[in-house]
Amino acid sequence: MSDSVDTYLHRVGRAGRFGTKGLAITFVSSASDSDVLNQVQEGFEVDIKELTEQNDISTYRE
Repeated sequence: MSDSVDTYLHRVGRAGRFGTKGLAITFVSSASDSDVLNQVQEGFEVDIKELTEQNDISTYRE
């Protein structure tokens, strides 16, 4: 996990480029990681869900 929001966005932004869908999986293993992810969610008004077996990852591929 990145130590800043800007670095995190730069890295996960590569998952979906040039109009394609992408999937980024983030491993949160510390309070610092959680803080960065919370800043992303608040700053972009998104709700990042936990990846579970019920998620259909095929919807992220074209």
